[in-house]
Amino acid sequence: MKLPTRVRMVEVGARDGLQNEARIVPTATKIALIEMLAESGLTTIEAGSFVSPKSIPQMADTAEVLAGLKRAPGVRYPVLVPNMKGFEAALASDCDEIAIFAAASESFSRRNINCSVAESLERFAPVAEAARRSDIRLRGYISTVVDCPYEGPIAPAAVASVATDLAALGCYEISLGDTIGTGTPRRVQAMIETVAKAVAIEKLAVHFHDTYGQALANILASLELGVATLDSSIAGLGGCPYARGATGNVASEDVLYLLDGLGIETGVKLAKLAETGRFISKVLGREPQSKAAQALAVREKL
Repeated sequence: MKLPTRVRMVEVGARDGLQNEARIVPTATKIALIEMLAESGLTTIEAGSFVSPKSIPQMADTAEVLAGLKRAPGVRYPVLVPNMKGFEAALASDCDEIAIFAAASESFSRRNINCSVAESLERFAPVAEAARRSDIRLRGYISTVVDCPYEGPIAPAAVASVATDLAALGCYEISLGDTIGTGTPRRVQAMIETVAKAVAIEKLAVHFHDTYGQALANILASLELGVATLDSSIAGLGGCPYARGATGNVASEDVLYLLDGLGIETGVKLAKLAETGRFISKVLGREPQSKAAQALAVREKL
């Protein structure tokens, strides 16, 4: 299949990335990070999540981040919400997009949110209805779409079933997450092909972790099937606590370098993105995980 001519990059670093950091990043730094990401040309930037601060203390200041943020025209700042309490907090913060999350694995769902997949979807029904009434866009996430750390391989039909349910709830887009980063191109394509029989390919996004160094290959495999929305994380921030040696989400800089090389339009500027990755990496006291950012830094010194 012909590759998409334009791709939308969904930046998850300020939420999915920072929530895995041991140290708490100051609110002002998060705001600066998100504003720099918007300046790079990204149009969808996760700003945080309204979850229990006891569970994820790194996201406890999401309301303050949204309140202090200079929102750029044409940019969306979605937040993750697990329940109606989270939705009400998002509504009070003037959010125009929220995300809900489910798993394709029963074991993963029970270990992480203490309920079955079906029960998790039932919990999201009132959130979805409230979002409809308030004219707030709803995005869905599915984790463990390739493998589960407890069950092993996940049947593509199980992923398609959850995707169907999320679409029925009103999700305009469903992000398919390789949570522990074990996917390979052939397996990823088999999964996407199955899901696309239930939910239109135009409504699907992909979210890869780079644990085994396969994320970019999996992205290319997804593009070949017509997927045109890609999740990624600045400087490769993030990770999965269930995968030993996990190196985090695929780096936004690396994804953009791939897309630029393929002649696919994104509207995102690599130099600015790399600058942003260096900024947040310095705050965290380490080098960016992005290979492209590392190479650009060396070139700048020559």
